[in-house]
Amino acid sequence: MLSEHIISKEIVEMTKYVLQIDGMQCGMCESHINDAIRREFKVKSVNSSHSKNITEIISPEPLDEVKLKNVIHNTGYELKSIASEPYEKKSFFDRFKK
Repeated sequence: MLSEHIISKEIVEMTKYVLQIDGMQCGMCESHINDAIRREFKVKSVNSSHSKNITEIISPEPLDEVKLKNVIHNTGYELKSIASEPYEKKSFFDRFKK
């Protein structure tokens, strides 16, 4: 006898945050900020660039911007701005869609 398993796929809306941060000079600075954010927030991904002075965060939950500012400040860097927008994951095959 075969049993059917229905897998329910919950749709989670993600938000992309782009932080403008002053003071990052190298890869270790990027790691320091990434680790601090991961420690304080449940995020899907976080990536920093010292050459662009930005940190991008993908989060399934809204982030508390005051807490975010404090986390960045406590690492010794200055948060200049926060921008957010809905995030839609793009697959490899999206490139071929017209």
